[in-house]
Amino acid sequence: MIATDKNIETISQLVEALGRYLSLEKDYIKLDAISKIVTLLKGIAILFVGILIGLFVILFLSAALAYFLSEYVGTEAAFCIMAAIYFVVFLLFIIFRRTLIEKPLVSFLTSLLLE
Repeated sequence: MIATDKNIETISQLVEALGRYLSLEKDYIKLDAISKIVTLLKGIAILFVGILIGLFVILFLSAALAYFLSEYVGTEAAFCIMAAIYFVVFLLFIIFRRTLIEKPLVSFLTSLLLE
């Protein structure tokens, strides 16, 4: 009889410990998900700011180059040359999109979600 009471008490303690463990595991999963979401949002924000700053730099540098070229070939031709340069960059971007965008993005997301 005493052994049976002790077994019931041990099982009760085990069930209680299992309940605490599952609660802690649930909290850990929530915190891990929040951490990964914050890391992803931080990366998106940094990328957005970097792209915005880069666009302004490119805008002013291309205007400066167009005005520099306009002294030699005329204003219209200089801006046409700039448009051709942007078109070539666009084509290169399309050709190398896997290397420049897809592979780095996949590796970043894989490392973020599987760590």
